[in-house]
Amino acid sequence: MQLYDVRRFLLIVVGVLTLASCAETKLVMHGAKRIMGPSEPDAGAKTSGEYKVGKPYQISGVWYYPQEEFEYDETGIASWYGTKFHGRKTANGETYNMNALTAAHRTLPMPNFVRVTNLENGRSLILRVNDRGPFARGRIIDISRRGAQLLGFQKQGTARVRVQVMADRTRALKARMRNQTDLAKVGSPITVDRLPKAKVQSQALPPPTNTAPDAEVASLPTVQSQTPPAPPSPALPPLAPTVEKEFELSGNVTQADKIDTNIFIQAGAFSLFDNANRVRARLAPLGDVKLSQVLVNGKDMYRVRVGPLADVDKADQLLIAVSEAGYKNAKIIVD
Repeated sequence: MQLYDVRRFLLIVVGVLTLASCAETKLVMHGAKRIMGPSEPDAGAKTSGEYKVGKPYQISGVWYYPQEEFEYDETGIASWYGTKFHGRKTANGETYNMNALTAAHRTLPMPNFVRVTNLENGRSLILRVNDRGPFARGRIIDISRRGAQLLGFQKQGTARVRVQVMADRTRALKARMRNQTDLAKVGSPITVDRLPKAKVQSQALPPPTNTAPDAEVASLPTVQSQTPPAPPSPALPPLAPTVEKEFELSGNVTQADKIDTNIFIQAGAFSLFDNANRVRARLAPLGDVKLSQVLVNGKDMYRVRVGPLADVDKADQLLIAVSEAGYKNAKIIVD
């Protein structure tokens, strides 16, 4: 081969490789856009993520321990978040949409359905937990802007709420998402490169012996050796409808009577009365401290609380004071 031909051959090879590389790059970029999703989703945008419990984590010196709690039922203060986080990724890989009916919780699995009731006006709404937070002290749940609007506390910023896990609906969602994940790993449908051929023998059969003498008997034709048609490839069941369609939220607000509540700062619950009594004495300068005996998981506990307090602002201030007094796990309680 002459030198000119060699150079021409090499140029052709380089060109082919370059085109293949460009095609592969475009494919990767297309996949990345599809995975990342839009940066500014609209109200009807569909999102996808994974079912996630998560490992313990620490924020500002406080440890949080995510776990499945299908009997979760807690009262406290709710806040909401909107524009600053709109379009960002949530903790389970979805895209936050402030116009959707979602919420953030520090320890519940994601996604998780909860009913949030605004105790101040009686409105309740089912939301989908898909993010972590809030990390401001004294808040138990952070709700999307749309959720806060429907629950009637967007303008005031916070509300006294009750949060209850929708156990059956959450279990069904968990099973569906885990099933789709498993199917995606296996692939659907299953394809087989080559099916094994069935073994067929050729044999001439004699005329039937039980036929009448005057009957016309025709010899059966010789069976020809042939390969039977290949059966259709087995396939896994089709993927179920998307989680969003199957479990989408209606946004229906249930209206009930408002509930009168009080706000307290709970310093802790102690198994020994003497320990609880010492805490009460130490916190006495901060306000009206109450010590009460309660039954928790079949055990007698002694609970120390400061209050009642007039509003959330005063509760926030007192929470800081109790925490600085040495009770880092103190929290705001609505009762």
